[in-house]
Amino acid sequence: MLIWSKRGRITASIIAIALFSLLFLLPLGMILLSSLTKQWNGILPSGFTISHFINAFSGSAWDAILSSLIIGFSASLFALVCGLWAALALRHYSGRLQKYLSIMFYLPSAIPSVSIGLGTLVAFSQGYLQMNGTFWIIFSAHFVLISAFTFSNVSTGLTQISPDIENVAFSLGASPGYRLFHVTLPLLMPWIISALALSLSLSLGELGATMMLYPPGWATLPVSIFSLTDRGNIADGSALTIVLVVITLILMRLLERVAKRLGQK
Repeated sequence: MLIWSKRGRITASIIAIALFSLLFLLPLGMILLSSLTKQWNGILPSGFTISHFINAFSGSAWDAILSSLIIGFSASLFALVCGLWAALALRHYSGRLQKYLSIMFYLPSAIPSVSIGLGTLVAFSQGYLQMNGTFWIIFSAHFVLISAFTFSNVSTGLTQISPDIENVAFSLGASPGYRLFHVTLPLLMPWIISALALSLSLSLGELGATMMLYPPGWATLPVSIFSLTDRGNIADGSALTIVLVVITLILMRLLERVAKRLGQK
């Protein structure tokens, strides 16, 4: 540890807990309290209700939940396939070329999401590539934004796998396809699941590019939360925020358990 004395460790722990509570738990607690309040004009709410959560699972709010899940899973799965393919393909190039090609995959993560949204809007709003007003334009933006993270996770996993394992399979007469599906991919599966979890959480919470692109009927949860709070409906927006947090945590927990089980095999 960086702190050797017992008193120093206790002090550091207290500071860490205080900062975590102040910067994370307190805002989240206030959002939860706001989502349950009837009216909040003073220091504390004047009454409590679950009607805001009922509203979160009906009408346009429910449509936003479904839209977020559909867009999140579809973009994440496609980004996972592309990132996996790219990471596997780059292994056959020299180290110098791998470095420069990898930069191309990491580039979207270094560009502000608003810029990605604007670029997607301009590129796919005219001519034969017109996708404006459809599901595909928002799908494209989410794919671009999360593809770098799937590529990074899978590439990290590949560095942890010894080439000797594949070489042994090759020496025993295994074909490239057999080595891929029966040796490499099973060993990579924990990192593949982790990449899916990360990209899904990023897609579910994406707002910047989505605000510029979302077509009618495809408003995601972050867009709906922003719209509600922008109109002054803080309570309904808070309820939807809690729903988004719970959905994300449940999905991350499930995928984490899957990755852990696969890693133990």
